[in-house]
Amino acid sequence: MSRPGRKAGPGRRPPPRADDPRHATPRGDDPRRAAIDVLARVDGGAFADALVGERLARGTLDPRAAALFTRLVYGTEAWRARLDWTLAGLARRPLGDLAAPVRAALRVGLFQLLMLDRVPAHAAVDTTVSLVKQIAGAGAASFANAVLRGFLRRGERPLPDPESEPEAHLALRWSHPEWLVRMWRAELGDARTAAILAADAEPAPTVVRVDPSIASRDDVLARLAERGVEARPTAFARHGIVVAAPVAQLARESGIALQGEASQLVVDVLDPRPGERVLDLCAAPGGKAGAIAERTSPAAVIAADRSRPGMRRIAALPAARAGRVLSLVADASTPPLVRTFDAVLVDAPCSGLGTLRAHPEIRWRREPADLEQLAARQRAILASAAPLVRPGGRLVYATCTLASVENERVVASFLESNPEFHVADARPHLPAAAAELVDTSGALRTSPEVGGLDGFYAVRLERASGWSAAGSSG
Repeated sequence: MSRPGRKAGPGRRPPPRADDPRHATPRGDDPRRAAIDVLARVDGGAFADALVGERLARGTLDPRAAALFTRLVYGTEAWRARLDWTLAGLARRPLGDLAAPVRAALRVGLFQLLMLDRVPAHAAVDTTVSLVKQIAGAGAASFANAVLRGFLRRGERPLPDPESEPEAHLALRWSHPEWLVRMWRAELGDARTAAILAADAEPAPTVVRVDPSIASRDDVLARLAERGVEARPTAFARHGIVVAAPVAQLARESGIALQGEASQLVVDVLDPRPGERVLDLCAAPGGKAGAIAERTSPAAVIAADRSRPGMRRIAALPAARAGRVLSLVADASTPPLVRTFDAVLVDAPCSGLGTLRAHPEIRWRREPADLEQLAARQRAILASAAPLVRPGGRLVYATCTLASVENERVVASFLESNPEFHVADARPHLPAAAAELVDTSGALRTSPEVGGLDGFYAVRLERASGWSAAGSSG
């Protein structure tokens, strides 16, 4: 077999791409059927990443089929609005009246026709129609055939005019809800909004964190190279690696943990030190708690969250099994704690609008009212966290969203009520390469159009060392 980057020699064929339909898999392991099954469940309220992880964990899809399956799920869900816009112009029945698996199959078929240039049109149509027949019978298959062949004849439905309907055009062009496009245009401007929308169309990278107490990043990169796994160092995080391989292929690597690059930088803003008392107040699923524990050893991190399934995941962390992460099931807005800590991390529950590449279904489930409700909870959590920070200690407030109502407006409200805290510049605590990600207020801001990072916000709030409640003026 020819290696990547080399031309195929005489008598050899180039290695097939994941989206090449000529390389079939057994019927029970058909990546298209698997994608349709997952997307139908996502349509009913499930989360794509969890279902994709479960399906891949079975190990019955070969690497190419697994790659195609993953691409179909995340790509189809991300482009859903644009797909549905065209399907609505082709189908004689409202899409909402269709059974979820049939609706999912039509989306998968059209996604291949629109977005995967290596899939021949006839193969995409024939395969989709065959799958619909298996799922819902001959009548549904005839309907699907008519819809998809109608697309081959007529092409994509024209989008709204960009001059007279700019927000509707952008929303459908890049498959985001119109309210979100409107909010980002108002807060971020047209150029940056367009860049973020385009970046959200790209798949999220797989990033791992190397535990420096177990292995160096260079050593892990060398081991991955020996196994033929394409990988590179992260551009901003000290211990991160971007890996071009399914997560399952990383299972036997010791000293690494899945954690996005922006998430790793949040821990840098907190800057935990050996022996410090640290509280991770909204800890599930535990990526940041594990990273903090690597730095505070021998002291243990207290990881609190009200989600019992989330806390079970934290309890399974290597650091937790080693006694360096102590789990506490508790609501962050009313934590049952009286001691103070050197550092407290509030990785607040948020709308997740900075993670739409990895969680494409979020864009269809959020409404503007959700952001206000989340902000109220975020303010309550911060208010409960403040007394847990010792004088001279610090509190880091972080979200994975791009919305001022959940970010700087929450912090402004907190500072008004807690004058003993002030915003400290994040730059001294970050790798030098990440200095460009800090805004004029001193807060870390990441975004998918800058280095392919998820959209995070993190601000370091330091408490005055000589503060006492009795000395407060209000």
